[in-house]
Amino acid sequence: MRMLLRCAARANPQYEHIAGRARARGIFTLRPRHKSFRSLFSNTDSLESGTFTLKVLTGAAVFAAFIAAVNLRPSILHAASSSSISPPQRTFRLSEVRAHGCNATEKWVTKGTKVYDITDWIPGHPGGEVILRAVGGAIDQYWEIFAIHEKQEVYDILEGFYIGDVDPQDLVDGKVPDEHIDDPFVHDPKRDERLVVLTGRPFNAETPQGSLDTFVTPTETFYVRHHMWVPDLDPAKQKLVVELPDGEEMEYSLSDLQRKFEAVRITATMQCSGNRRGHMTEKARSTKGLQWGSGAISNGIWTGVRLRDVLQDAGFPISDVPDEVKHVQFMGAEAYGASIPIDKAVDKRGDVILAYALNDEPLPADHGYPLRVVVPGNVAARSVKWLSRIRLSEEESQSQWQQRDYKCFGPNVSGDPDWTTAPAIQEVPVQSAITSLRNISAQSQSDRKLLHSYGLEEDGIAVEGYAFSGGGRRIIRVDVSANDGKTWQQAELLPNEDLGAKAWAWQRWRWILPRSQAGKCFVVKAVDEAYNTQPGEYEANWNFRGNLTQAWHRVGYDNDALRKND
Repeated sequence: MRMLLRCAARANPQYEHIAGRARARGIFTLRPRHKSFRSLFSNTDSLESGTFTLKVLTGAAVFAAFIAAVNLRPSILHAASSSSISPPQRTFRLSEVRAHGCNATEKWVTKGTKVYDITDWIPGHPGGEVILRAVGGAIDQYWEIFAIHEKQEVYDILEGFYIGDVDPQDLVDGKVPDEHIDDPFVHDPKRDERLVVLTGRPFNAETPQGSLDTFVTPTETFYVRHHMWVPDLDPAKQKLVVELPDGEEMEYSLSDLQRKFEAVRITATMQCSGNRRGHMTEKARSTKGLQWGSGAISNGIWTGVRLRDVLQDAGFPISDVPDEVKHVQFMGAEAYGASIPIDKAVDKRGDVILAYALNDEPLPADHGYPLRVVVPGNVAARSVKWLSRIRLSEEESQSQWQQRDYKCFGPNVSGDPDWTTAPAIQEVPVQSAITSLRNISAQSQSDRKLLHSYGLEEDGIAVEGYAFSGGGRRIIRVDVSANDGKTWQQAELLPNEDLGAKAWAWQRWRWILPRSQAGKCFVVKAVDEAYNTQPGEYEANWNFRGNLTQAWHRVGYDNDALRKND
């Protein structure tokens, strides 16, 4: 009966909780560990009809094969899950839970005061091996990081693995003591106080406006986007594993990469897919995700080695890519994962690098120390930090950050869509924003010199900002308006210090006009070299995740208020 319930659960998830409850009562004490058990029943139709074929494989050879006609019907399984299976009355000391950590055969966690054996759930966990961080201890602090855990069906899945409760002897005021709950953020670094913080755990913060006014963003105020914690890595011990299509692996230390390959420097803009999401929420409809303003973007000088050089050294034919290899998957040490198309990875002019420095200094911990991927022209979600593994594959990364979070749907789609119908975001569309709006006085010597350079004698207004387009597409024009889009002028495109094969960095721009011509709202829109431009309104591109917000950026103007801030 133990085998039948386990196999039924593998074949049809609706029976998973039944097997879990049966285990919890101690009915089953043995677990088949070989991976072939996962595919014992590949035909769920035969299970539903009342018969199935059972194959038992040992290692690479067939040890035995037999056919069993079993009258296993859903009614029997539903009976097994009825109230006749009462909750277990077992209790466990916290020392017993700790003994079932990463190195144990059976892996346990606590949530609240309950104990769960999640051994069988780990291979199917949507978040990958990140769940291993919690085994042998409390899962509460990890559970709270991800909003998806708050769904009732996720709680129901966890309850299927319930095996007992924490022994009351180990509880303080009815709770697991704090000293038994690990803090996953204990190694997070100290941050600059100027960053505009959205969340503290995990840490997410925008670049402050003052740091958006330079071509190269200062490292200490470079925007930070974390999904989890900052791992504590020793560069002397950390290895990068490159996994080839045939399963062969090559390992590189940071010193190996720096010694064996040519160092390259590129200027590249990192932009979160949620940059300006808050604007979409404010001007159109509510969106899900962090409500970023226009500061989830920064530009830096990245130093590293070409990905294509490392792949070639590892034995991959970059000049004659096999048809079955379509993606390069990246995995971070904290369990984040993403992928890019193979064409981008091996393109001589694609400039994908494995970076170990930002702005000519070693990568800070918040930005991937000791090694990260930089995929210029693509959404920053593909530039995986704390890089630990590269895999050449026919498939995209199966992480939730590739398969769910970073996708866009139509304005009519909300809630929980069919995620498979939309491709993962790679290159980003054209974007621009106003980052500075200030009065210029003809009475000031320094301001007067600036006004004269634009042919002005009277007081003026200086408007500055950034423009950027993905795929290395150069910004060719920035249109600005002082009267909410009724009339337009072209901004000056400021000199850039580009490094790289294409325009991977943002374009800084400036417009100075007489103060007398200013209306109540300034507007900006950009045009790239493919003549892509931005939509005027947010509703046209609204999507429930608020990704790739790019409508015209509007900033209100109040001369009196601005004068007070001068």
